[in-house]
Amino acid sequence: MSEHHTTGDGTATSAPAESAPGPLSGLLVADFSRILAGPYATMLLADLGADVIKVESPGGDDTRSWMPPVRDGVATYYLGVNRGKRSLALDLREEEDARLAQRLARRADVLIENLKPGGMARYGLGYDDLKADNPGLVYASISGFGSGAGRHVPGYDLMVQAVSGLMSLTGDPEGPAYRAGISVFDVMAGNHAAIGVLAALRHRDATGQGQQVEVNLLSSALTGLVNHSSAYVAGGTVPYRMGNAHPSVFPYEPLPTADRELIVTAGNDGQFRRLCAVLGIPEVADDPGFARNADRTARREELRPLLVARLAARGAEEWFDLLVTAGVPCAPVNTIEGGFALAERFGLDPVVVVGEGERAVPTTRHPVRLSVTPAHYRLPPPQLDEHGAELRSWLKENDDSSDATT
Repeated sequence: MSEHHTTGDGTATSAPAESAPGPLSGLLVADFSRILAGPYATMLLADLGADVIKVESPGGDDTRSWMPPVRDGVATYYLGVNRGKRSLALDLREEEDARLAQRLARRADVLIENLKPGGMARYGLGYDDLKADNPGLVYASISGFGSGAGRHVPGYDLMVQAVSGLMSLTGDPEGPAYRAGISVFDVMAGNHAAIGVLAALRHRDATGQGQQVEVNLLSSALTGLVNHSSAYVAGGTVPYRMGNAHPSVFPYEPLPTADRELIVTAGNDGQFRRLCAVLGIPEVADDPGFARNADRTARREELRPLLVARLAARGAEEWFDLLVTAGVPCAPVNTIEGGFALAERFGLDPVVVVGEGERAVPTTRHPVRLSVTPAHYRLPPPQLDEHGAELRSWLKENDDSSDATT
């Protein structure tokens, strides 16, 4: 079975791919993005049934060479965000390849790109170049700092962690600023791009009209800083680095146990009282000086050693089971391995295998569960230009000079 798409002039075309189940089945996504934010967004769409064609330079996505670690000679970074796609290698500096890219864009329902703002227009692939021939196109652009005065600044996650203020909040109060352990704003921007695309598709369903969706990492960062952003915008306060402590709640941080640290987050008075009961110090909860969160936060240096002394009697996993059963939020500080083990314990089935035989790759499950149209894992991360021949043949069908580079 083929997936059918319609160009802006109403000409039906057929992409050479087997239909995938899912709520986005039949949707053609032209993915001109690379590295993380864009590929993460398009992978989420592919899991939900979209036919994603990953357009790469002849050298391939940068993350193909970001190693170690590797699996069978392929960077695990690349494997982690590119399942469910077909690869087409095009050199947009070459007239013929640019023309094929334009034809793909004019047949697509969605285009996602993360070149510097204005970069796609150099190849006749800007939104203004495409919308007349493909008025229903949803065109998503991801940048570091927007398409205005910051358009010339490269958009790497670490840069945004620095300039947004996140690094000023991360690390020991007396030590240097630290980056988050993942490219948090790339992932956040990828999620925002997927949300924007789905919203624009809903509008297109109602009106037939496509539109441009713009997402930038700095805006994703500032909204993602949530309470810290609000502290500044609404409260006039510039938050500062507090290590693992919370500025407004205590206990809400890792505390040592007999073997390793345990996150304890008693966010209200009832949870604190239950915490003290399980720890065998109910009198602490009865102390008027610790009765309210504001009191506990103000007297955290006095309260912390009382909790630590009791937590030293057991290990983090044992406390986790006891406290959670009593209704006290807590969590052992795990490695990644421990995180997957806990997800398995809770029946979340965090690992799925995509592909078959030598191409089978274990990967993380799509984060959204749908009761009627669940995510589907159809294709392993593609080899460079793996589907180039069939896609070039399809793109050349009904070719005409109107698609030529201008």
